[in-house]
Amino acid sequence: MPTVNPRRWWALVVLATAQFMVIMDTSIIGVALPEMQRDLGFSPGDLQWVFNAYVIAFGGLLLLGGRLSDLLGARRVFTAGWAVLIAGSVVAAAAQTAWVEVLGRAVQGVGGALIAPSAMTLLMVLFAHDRRELGKAMALYGAAAPAGGTAGVFLGGVFTEWLSWPWVFVIYIPIGLATLAATGLLPAVAPRRGAVDVLGAATVTAGLALAVFAVVRAPEAGWGSAQTLLELGGAVALLALFFVVQKTVRRPLMPLGIWRVPRLGSANLAMTLLGAAWIPMWYFLNLYLQQVLGYGAFASGAALLPMTGLLMVFMTAITARLLGRFGAKPLIGGGLLVLAAGLLWLSAVEPTGTFAADVLPASLVAALGMSLAYIPAMMAAMSGAPQEQAGLASGIVNTTYQVGSALGLAALTALATSRGADRLGDLPALTDGFAAAFLAAAGIAAAGGVTTLVAMRREKTAPADRPREEAEEQVGV
Repeated sequence: MPTVNPRRWWALVVLATAQFMVIMDTSIIGVALPEMQRDLGFSPGDLQWVFNAYVIAFGGLLLLGGRLSDLLGARRVFTAGWAVLIAGSVVAAAAQTAWVEVLGRAVQGVGGALIAPSAMTLLMVLFAHDRRELGKAMALYGAAAPAGGTAGVFLGGVFTEWLSWPWVFVIYIPIGLATLAATGLLPAVAPRRGAVDVLGAATVTAGLALAVFAVVRAPEAGWGSAQTLLELGGAVALLALFFVVQKTVRRPLMPLGIWRVPRLGSANLAMTLLGAAWIPMWYFLNLYLQQVLGYGAFASGAALLPMTGLLMVFMTAITARLLGRFGAKPLIGGGLLVLAAGLLWLSAVEPTGTFAADVLPASLVAALGMSLAYIPAMMAAMSGAPQEQAGLASGIVNTTYQVGSALGLAALTALATSRGADRLGDLPALTDGFAAAFLAAAGIAAAGGVTTLVAMRREKTAPADRPREEAEEQVGV
């Protein structure tokens, strides 16, 4: 029987803080984007690289982070990740040019790619002794994600409005140092012998980066131009090479046999489409509030608090219970369809719209869909993986979400730009561009919902007359 760590709940606080900060890193910049665009000289099309530089490095290196966590020891990799994240935050805060800002964000993404899978491995080790405790710990850890999103939009508004945008990165330095000081609470996980698949890591990261770059540049170069076709062809070739490498090397970054784990494939597809719909919604909603409705940075952050607050409350208080009663499949599929409904509602935004009529109700519907789908998809992707592959399974599911986020944002930014989202000051054109992005995101979410309901195998659920606690224990929640 696994040893019970008496400090496991304090250790969970450290791990939840890591999840909180990694997710906050994607949300805190949202309300600061217009200020950064003006001060650093980003074009409307290139502004997304403040987000995508982080996401590409994070998503592209998560598998490597998971592998390093297994080989070198999860606590050691977790500590190294925080050191890298702090360094990237210093660079991003001190940037005076656009390219330095993008570099700092990429370094932050590398740190996040080391932190996320090692944190999940440590959580699994801490609570391996009791499946019910593991479920509670997973729920609290998962709730740190919307909490980070909530804090990010609020703090981003506070810092940008009353200090300056570099403070959205400065905040990571003291919190990171405090987290490093608390790593002694974490269990020392013994490293395992093995090699690092450097070629696999290089091909998957380069393929993802080239795909996003091609989509971002396609509206300017032309979707049928030789440049775009070569870039997309190169991305496909690199990603195909990644899978060839995984099949042939002795110690692959992602052993292909892991895809035999039940529901891993369908859950990761759902996470990909969830990221591709949710992150562009958040990105364009920030821009609509500030560039069309005329909100300041603080007001824009405050306007998103109801949405992110609903996420946090629903995930912590309701989703786990629903998961124990109904299982993952209906929650993931239904959640994606609810998200699609909220996005479809947002696509009706007007240049003369208001927060109460055009933003608040639709954003709450979208947040409800996200809160139904996110944790069940995460649990479905990881529930069948053996403990020795926990880092890998965590890396895969986080990777698919981030890959979906990056590609979705790149594609929908290109769409929005082609419909007028680059015409600053022209409110009808801006609104048309944002509405097109919301409508396309609704289509992505709807496709994810239908695919999940059709393709995902339903796990066995407890009979209705059994106590809910037994049902929750059966699915590990």
